[in-house]
Amino acid sequence: MTKDSNIIERLAFWGIPISIVVIALKMLAWWVTGSVALLSDGLESIVNVAAAVMAYFVIRYAQRPADHDHQFGHHKAEYLSAVVEGVLIVIAAMLIINEAWQGLVSPKLPEAPALGLGINAIAAVINAVWAQTLIREGRKHRSVALEADGRHIMSDVVTSAGVLIGLILVLITGNAVLDPILAILVACNIIWQGYKVISHSLGGLMDKALEPDEEAAVREAITLHSVGALGVHDLKSRRAGAAAFIDFHLVVPADMTVEEAHHICDRLEDAIKGIIPGATLAIHVEPETEHAHGQKVDVEGLTGLEGMGK
Repeated sequence: MTKDSNIIERLAFWGIPISIVVIALKMLAWWVTGSVALLSDGLESIVNVAAAVMAYFVIRYAQRPADHDHQFGHHKAEYLSAVVEGVLIVIAAMLIINEAWQGLVSPKLPEAPALGLGINAIAAVINAVWAQTLIREGRKHRSVALEADGRHIMSDVVTSAGVLIGLILVLITGNAVLDPILAILVACNIIWQGYKVISHSLGGLMDKALEPDEEAAVREAITLHSVGALGVHDLKSRRAGAAAFIDFHLVVPADMTVEEAHHICDRLEDAIKGIIPGATLAIHVEPETEHAHGQKVDVEGLTGLEGMGK
């Protein structure tokens, strides 16, 4: 297991006890106040616990090396986890709306509001710090599941902030109906966050290409490190969690030896893997007499990528 894999798995594990502590605090805040908004906030955290457990086991599975049945690895398991987590976010929002509707029908002022607000604020701070950590490390180590979990928790932070503001307004105005109305508004924001998590994960399941800046870096590496070749065409890429798969055709002089062509391929692989950690490359070498097709990179003179796309 790599250093990155260890970090990802350790963060995923710690998400479980942290989510349990947070839900305990939120349900305690609801118990002392009776606020429907605080109950809604607590209900969303129930989903957080389930999502943290699922993310941990899925991330462990995704780190498994390639085997006979999964020869390109198990990386896409993280996308499945992220899709399920996005669905759970939406379900949490539906639960909030249901509880808020009950509050609209029978609005009531919360009891012991100061204590409840204080407890909920502590839970929100814990969540905010943890969510930022997961999002940052998920992006750094290209863990889709970890980043999705962080975004999920961040939506919980938004919920908590909205609930705190709403309860303060309730106390100032004495209007109890503001409590469930705010809970509904927060639920709408959570649905939007869930949609973004789902759409991003589906893109990965559909073999989305590298990000534009990554692809540009790959093209530049090809241009700078393909000395001796005549051209590159049919460049393709796809992402699968932390892994990247890149393949292209390398055109060489018809009289070039296999050994010489192999040295160029080694040089290109080293350069691209230095830019895209975890990349797997497939380079098809063909003689100049072969008819070129697909995207083309003109490497003659190594002056840039002007030939790409011609």
